[in-house]
Amino acid sequence: QVQLVESGGGLVQPGGSLRLSCAASGSIRSINSMGWYRQAPGKQRELVAHIISGVIINYADSVKGRFTISRDNAKNTVYLQMNSLKPEDTAVYYCNVDGTYSTGGLYYKTFASWGQGTQVTVSS
Repeated sequence: QVQLVESGGGLVQPGGSLRLSCAASGSIRSINSMGWYRQAPGKQRELVAHIISGVIINYADSVKGRFTISRDNAKNTVYLQMNSLKPEDTAVYYCNVDGTYSTGGLYYKTFASWGQGTQVTVSS
């Protein structure tokens, strides 16, 4: 199976920056998409940004121009650089990765995993 470990959340003042990381480990054979979602209290989980096939990048309109998603293929890690943070960015941020993992020999299965979540709080 595949495990995801997130890091980088915390408390920051409005206008500040944070960088989130999410490292995938396990018998990973290939990764299709890597992305970040967030869920604020009382709201549904929403897409923040994702990278598909290492090429296609999408951002939520609310974060365009402020957040940047990137991926390190060698480390199976996805990052989210968050600049000019606003109080409305406060949420638990989750990474999501899907792809395939080896089950032995030539056999493999697909996976879609979520990270444990990391709290981002933007407040003065």
